[in-house]
Amino acid sequence: MIAPVVNYWWPGFPSNLSTEAYYFQLPQDQWTLRVAHYAPWLTYWWNTQNWFPASAVAAGRAEVFSSQDLEIIANEEFCSGQLRAYPMQQGNFESLHRDMMVGFGRWEFDPMDMEINPIPDGGGSVHLWHGEEDQMVPVTLQRYIAKKLPWVKYHELPGKGHMFPLIPEISQSMIKALLYDEN
Repeated sequence: MIAPVVNYWWPGFPSNLSTEAYYFQLPQDQWTLRVAHYAPWLTYWWNTQNWFPASAVAAGRAEVFSSQDLEIIANEEFCSGQLRAYPMQQGNFESLHRDMMVGFGRWEFDPMDMEINPIPDGGGSVHLWHGEEDQMVPVTLQRYIAKKLPWVKYHELPGKGHMFPLIPEISQSMIKALLYDEN
């Protein structure tokens, strides 16, 4: 998993930690997450209407990116359109709004209750990569998950933001870690 969203409402988080991480987000993103959690059927409307500010993350506003992310986005190869279009190939609704509804909606279980590796007989592992300077997904919650779930192999990348998989050396090392996993 690469810097996956974390649901601030998972009961396994200490309330002070999830509250602090939640308020790390821009106010308009806090409102967007509330809508996705409490009224998921309004998520698309919320992000497409013009009365209230929609998600800064969904809009790709500069203030949600780290300085390294902005360098990557300014890169000619990224701007060519191919890298930019790939994550959105299913359209905004499926790529952004449904992700918000699923990621921040109500879950039937708490992932932090999964103390035993869910992969049978230890036949694999879950790797979690996260940029230390990610301003879209708070790193503090990922650190907590990695401590709570010993079967998760956590890779925190110092000085990296949310867009680090677009750095060829990092994406190659991620693939190697998956292919040569000792478990």
